[in-house]
Amino acid sequence: MSCNWEAFAAAESDLAETIEKRFGAFTHHTLATLRKDGSPRTTGMEVRFLNGELWLGMMPHSLKALDLRRDPRFALQANHGPGAEMAGGDVRIAGRAVEVREPEVVALYTEAVNPPDPDAFHLFRTELTEVVRTSIEDGKYLAVEVWKPGGPLKKVRRA
Repeated sequence: MSCNWEAFAAAESDLAETIEKRFGAFTHHTLATLRKDGSPRTTGMEVRFLNGELWLGMMPHSLKALDLRRDPRFALQANHGPGAEMAGGDVRIAGRAVEVREPEVVALYTEAVNPPDPDAFHLFRTELTEVVRTSIEDGKYLAVEVWKPGGPLKKVRRA
């Protein structure tokens, strides 16, 4: 089961807001895809939250785009930033990336984002299968929040 960003944000608005702020704090994040042989590939990635979707835009024929065309599964981790504070916690999103080629959708994205070459890039919208936030609460508890489509937000606290 999967859903788009809008459905997740409707189900868990506070967590969605925290995650958007976390991704908005820095430009570059880490995307994990699967190579032809099934081994993981990690690479830098800019992401956009637009019109109820989480978008991944990539340079033409980039290895990460080719990976996602072959196997759409991905994991995305927000940039931790400097130091060990990780204000807002460590956030990760997993799911499937669906390439979008409809000219009107690509045009809306291009207008909003202004990519380096508006006529040559790969655009993927995401279907979420898991959202995770790990943070420190009260200075002593490790809190892990896990959300999956169709289920409630689960939270575990450890001392």
